Amino acid sequence: MKVIKNYLYNAGYQILLMLAPVITTPYVSRVLGAHNNGINTYTNGWVTFFYLVGQLGIALYGNREIAYHRDNKYERSKIFWEIISLQIMTSSLSLVAYLIAVMLFSSAFKVYFLLQALWIIAYGLDISWYFMGMEDFKKTVTRNTFVKLISIALIFILVRNENDLARYVFLLGFAQLAGSATLWPYLRKSIQWVKVRYWRPFRHLYPTLLLFVPTITTQIYLVVNRIMLGRMAPQAAVSQFDFGDKIVKLVLAVVTATGTVMLPHIANKFAAGDIKGVRTSLYKSFDFVTAVSVPMMFGLMAIAYKFAPWFLGDQYVPTGGVIFYEAPAILMIAWSTVTGTQYLMPIHREHEFTISVTVGAVVNIIANLFLIARYGANGAAVATVISELSVTAVQLFYIRGTIRRRQLFAPVWRYLLSGLFMYIVVYRINGIMRMTFINLALQVALGIVIYIICLFFMRAPIIRQAKDILLHRDK
Repeated sequence: MKVIKNYLYNAGYQILLMLAPVITTPYVSRVLGAHNNGINTYTNGWVTFFYLVGQLGIALYGNREIAYHRDNKYERSKIFWEIISLQIMTSSLSLVAYLIAVMLFSSAFKVYFLLQALWIIAYGLDISWYFMGMEDFKKTVTRNTFVKLISIALIFILVRNENDLARYVFLLGFAQLAGSATLWPYLRKSIQWVKVRYWRPFRHLYPTLLLFVPTITTQIYLVVNRIMLGRMAPQAAVSQFDFGDKIVKLVLAVVTATGTVMLPHIANKFAAGDIKGVRTSLYKSFDFVTAVSVPMMFGLMAIAYKFAPWFLGDQYVPTGGVIFYEAPAILMIAWSTVTGTQYLMPIHREHEFTISVTVGAVVNIIANLFLIARYGANGAAVATVISELSVTAVQLFYIRGTIRRRQLFAPVWRYLLSGLFMYIVVYRINGIMRMTFINLALQVALGIVIYIICLFFMRAPIIRQAKDILLHRDK
């Protein structure tokens, strides 16, 4: 049950990270307007590259290394001090480079660019990878819940009109920084001090660089949509896409949480030589993410066009199309989370993982060039789906010799058929009902019930997994 509990904690953590802006979105979208929200999205898109350069691939690498050595307190303590010192050094260099770039090349939005620098500092101090490697997700969830709730309250109190964009940008960066800083006190009982003369931080540089390539490449096709929209379309289109993307990624967080949980779990099995256990975990995880992501994909598509203007305001009617067209990415990313993050990464096949996300980044840029010019924000959404599909396809090609792909996909039709039936029913009901909170809740509840009933009739494997967990409490 430890993996299940960790999944629930990490799902909560990932949802929390996404939920904070989504809770404030209906308010901020109206108070600041589409143009100002577009400025925040555009400037944050640029700072993302710099804090990723500062972090290198430490989030994934640190998670995995701590998982390998978590049973030896001295070794994991030594590794922690080495990795965090490397992270602080690289983040400091990234911060200096960012500030120089802002002062030399930024004429418009300079104040907002400078405020965004808080994100680089926040990620430089982030140690959530340590607790994830220890498979201890409770601490990160409880601590960050407190910080996020305070930041949400401050946004409602301090952001009152269009002139408060700078306050809003500051509060978002400060909340991230506070979340990183408040994890440090939990280290006292978990690690021990190791004298500086025994540190060898630069021995971790090369492996983190290997993981940095897929990390930065992945972010390219997550951020490049916003940057290219900012250059090729009005700022309002940037925020319309951004809010739609946030809503899709909020739903997706429930699924991708399995990647962070299963990476240290599978890495520990791999280190112990339990290859059969690695494959068994992979098959079960793939079935789980498929079962969860399919109804989320179809559910979002069913309510997208009415939900967007109701939730965000009349300026965001086009966001309904963004949500509809981007929703299939939920399934694609769910699959690549299993094949990439849960399998290729823990067993040291980073090279193949890197190639897959590089292909995705290149495909995304090419697709954006053609689709944004003609279809605007909807084009960026379609480009996202195409790029995620290419990543998944490449990873499935690489695992063909070690994982039975037919076994992976054998039950998928059951979930797709159940999800499609749910979509038809919810879409028709959504078309005749006025969008209110109660009606939305009814549609979601109805969709869940219909999907689960269909799974029983289809005899989907996830039903058997659920019974095993409930009756036998499998670990």
